[in-house]
Amino acid sequence: MAETKPHMNLIFIGHVDSGKSTTVGRLLFETGSFSEQDKAKIQKEIETLGKVEFEFAYFLDTSGEERKKGVTIDLSHEKFVTDKYEFTIIDAPGHVDFIKNMITGASEADAAVLVVDAKEGVMQQTKEHVYLARVFGIRNVIIALNKMDLLGYDQAKYDKVKEDVMKYVKISYPNAASFNYVPIASKEGVNLTKRSDKTSWYKGPTLLEALNSLPVPERPTNLPLRIPIEDVYSIQGVGTVPVGKVISGLIKPGDKIIFEPSHITGEVKSVQMHYQNLDKAGPGDNIGFNVRGIEKDQIKRGDVAGLVATPPTVVSEFTAQIIVLGHPTAISAGYSPVLHAHTTQVPVKFKKLLKRLDPKTGATAEENPATIKAGDAAIVVLEPLKPLSLEKADTIPQLAGFAIRDMGMTIAAGRCIDLVPYKKE
Repeated sequence: MAETKPHMNLIFIGHVDSGKSTTVGRLLFETGSFSEQDKAKIQKEIETLGKVEFEFAYFLDTSGEERKKGVTIDLSHEKFVTDKYEFTIIDAPGHVDFIKNMITGASEADAAVLVVDAKEGVMQQTKEHVYLARVFGIRNVIIALNKMDLLGYDQAKYDKVKEDVMKYVKISYPNAASFNYVPIASKEGVNLTKRSDKTSWYKGPTLLEALNSLPVPERPTNLPLRIPIEDVYSIQGVGTVPVGKVISGLIKPGDKIIFEPSHITGEVKSVQMHYQNLDKAGPGDNIGFNVRGIEKDQIKRGDVAGLVATPPTVVSEFTAQIIVLGHPTAISAGYSPVLHAHTTQVPVKFKKLLKRLDPKTGATAEENPATIKAGDAAIVVLEPLKPLSLEKADTIPQLAGFAIRDMGMTIAAGRCIDLVPYKKE
């Protein structure tokens, strides 16, 4: 929280090959976040992979595996400063195999840029990512209609794809018509930071202007401290350093903290963001914090850190309101898929199906249904088969959202509305 400009976490989402990483890389380059020297260094590296054409995606896809495959596998975080905001940009994988990393990104983000290949239109991951963004509490979305160069910058084709995308986005966001739909061509840099005469018919903002017009996110500093742990490092001369985004509350050196469900306590020695020491950090800050009295292998990704006085909740079972997005047959009690929430994933069991709801009104359509199927909204009781830290939607809503996955697809998504705390023996 040391920066003078408001801080915002921004996730780029969308179907694989829609140009997310290229858009982010070009945006960073054009705003001076990467230099010509950085570009030259990357150019040398990719030539060794047998690639000829420079790709701005390589600013973000930093692993050898990602560069070889040309697919974003893991989350990438980059600092990006505009006239109004200090952004942390999260580049999320679009490929179906890596959607668990996209879920982590969505749980960290304040706003999203949905990148759509204007030639291909709405694809499977486009739909999935939009719905998950809504479930994880992202309220503001910018739609970047990319690869307009492949459509010859034709206004009629832009209007058609805009209408198609808006129709789907409206399912999750009733105010979708008020969102910005920016026609861009990331490879050519069209409408990212500067208006282009190739789209003289377009009177809306550039992507950069749309980013600056996003509302300042609310920061729940009054709620208990919660930091879902994304990774844990052991740094020579420093010690154990967990990293993650502060969801709620404040953290500062000297705080006594506890990690759940690992149930390990320690003391905060220092807090850092973007390699700078902070005297405190709050909601929205992506931080690393050095803890005294804890070894690296005692805590893990998926733990949630909080103050010892107000520890994170561990659940033995919980009641949730869900929407079934897809299932080849039907879901009944006893079904055991995998739940993804914040930075964790654990197997869960559908213990009870309490109600099937009318998805339009939310009214009860059926008590104690035998099964629920794709398109149904329902109230269910879920039992984690491994320890899980989760919060109620009316207590800490930022940690109530989750997705349920099985068979390589997102089966359902929802929010925790009640819970039974886990009692240690």
